[in-house]
Amino acid sequence: MKYSPLGNTGLYVSQLTLGAMTFDREDGMFGRLIGGTGQELATRMVDVSIEAGVNLFDTANIYGMGESEVMLGKALGSRRDDVLVATKFNNPMGAGPNAVGSSRLSAIRECEHSLKRLGTDWIDLYQVHSFDDTTPLEETLRALDTLVQQGKVRYIGVSNYAAWQIAKADGISQRLGLARCCSVQAYYSLVGRELEREIIPASIDLGLGILVWSPLASGFLSGKYTRETAAEGRRANVQLPPVDEDRGYEIVDVAREIADQHGASVAQVSLAWLLHKPGVTSVIVGARKEEQLLDNLGAADFELTDDDMARLDDVSKLTREYPEWTSGSVQRGHDLASRLAQMG
Repeated sequence: MKYSPLGNTGLYVSQLTLGAMTFDREDGMFGRLIGGTGQELATRMVDVSIEAGVNLFDTANIYGMGESEVMLGKALGSRRDDVLVATKFNNPMGAGPNAVGSSRLSAIRECEHSLKRLGTDWIDLYQVHSFDDTTPLEETLRALDTLVQQGKVRYIGVSNYAAWQIAKADGISQRLGLARCCSVQAYYSLVGRELEREIIPASIDLGLGILVWSPLASGFLSGKYTRETAAEGRRANVQLPPVDEDRGYEIVDVAREIADQHGASVAQVSLAWLLHKPGVTSVIVGARKEEQLLDNLGAADFELTDDDMARLDDVSKLTREYPEWTSGSVQRGHDLASRLAQMG
């Protein structure tokens, strides 16, 4: 397992993170939708991950309506000091008008609730789960800074923010002297490369780490889905993230060819591709079964060749959109000016 600093911090995180979204009872909210592990299997997955060198565990208050945090806390037990715990807030945790969002009230209240459920005194990385357009960013950032100053939170980050929202948040924090976000958690996969347009360039420019969620597109890139089995499995219940399936199966075909050449799985190829991409700090993997987790963790030791990367990049490449197709126009302008000068 390799480790990298999280953004411009001295905090080192493993290149693979264990996501705890499946930590729930089988009859729980998330358990019914995507399958819940129960406590025994959740603990086993944490054990396996730590043995593999994973030091970052990601959850959220909304996962299982708090059950994921409870199970993760119990699974870590006395090992809490040896690992890093990340959680998130913003989604509705009740029916009242103030049970959702990233107001000062919500940020502080949900942090305290998460601390209790996790059974810990601090959260290593506290993230805003998505952008709240009803609350001024300054209010959210001041609340997060308060939590950092109180020692309840070590670092802060955002998730599912647009590039302009990331940049605005960083600008406000710098202007007011508040704790700055060190990371962005975003969706990224071979069948979902949209963040390459603006989010990755913005994150790299601002020195933010990138934590990738749903790297297998909710199982689409696991290798079990084919054109004939599209209606089966987890994606039959939840089509999130959305996938252009016709294009997606062409990508899976190439990934499967590469996997067969290396004696690897389609999932390992898909994860290894992400680990080679610029800006990616850690890829969040999750599973409902131990064998799935073991296969995913194997991506840390799997190397793609330059030719493999080129094939995957080519089959999954984005279409050029404005203003991307204008890039290099200044250089072209210089070239044109030079030619005109030569013509006299």
